[in-house]
Amino acid sequence: MIITLIIILCCLCSSSVFLYLVIRFLHRVWWIPSRIRRKMSSQGIQGPPYKFIYGSTKEIASLRNQSMGKPMDNISHDIFPRLQPHVYSWTRIYGKNFLNWHGSKAQLFVTEAELIREILSNKEGAYPKMEPEGSAKKLLGEAIITNEGENWAKVRKLANHTFHADSLKVSLLTASSLISLPIYMLSYNIA
Repeated sequence: MIITLIIILCCLCSSSVFLYLVIRFLHRVWWIPSRIRRKMSSQGIQGPPYKFIYGSTKEIASLRNQSMGKPMDNISHDIFPRLQPHVYSWTRIYGKNFLNWHGSKAQLFVTEAELIREILSNKEGAYPKMEPEGSAKKLLGEAIITNEGENWAKVRKLANHTFHADSLKVSLLTASSLISLPIYMLSYNIA
């Protein structure tokens, strides 16, 4: 009698844990994305439809494979449609600002200059910076785009000094003097 009661309690506990995990999973991959989609749609922001679990990733991969699978007909500096074909085509379809899905996570693409300026100024701290992951974190390191607060101020101060006109003049003069000597030596040896 006690053993059957324990078995029943164990079954109830495991089934309730399983039910909790299923509800939590559905909440993350179905309820939250559909709620975000409705909110953004009510504000006039459209985008490709959310597909359960995958989002837009399969469509992005398909568009990239199509664009990279064929050679460029005319070589030009306008390579954006080739490198980011999904962004290029979706800005034409849905407008300058659109909602994209990376799995179940929403990504808001903003291409309007005025909104970009407001986002980059971020005076109220309303737009948190995305934390880079994996190789992007190694590549970017402690950069302006990854830091916030005091660290951002320090890196920005260094960048302002580095890209100030006087610093650039000195750098260009040094680079030109370093380049002109080997060129002079080559021209002297050739003649």
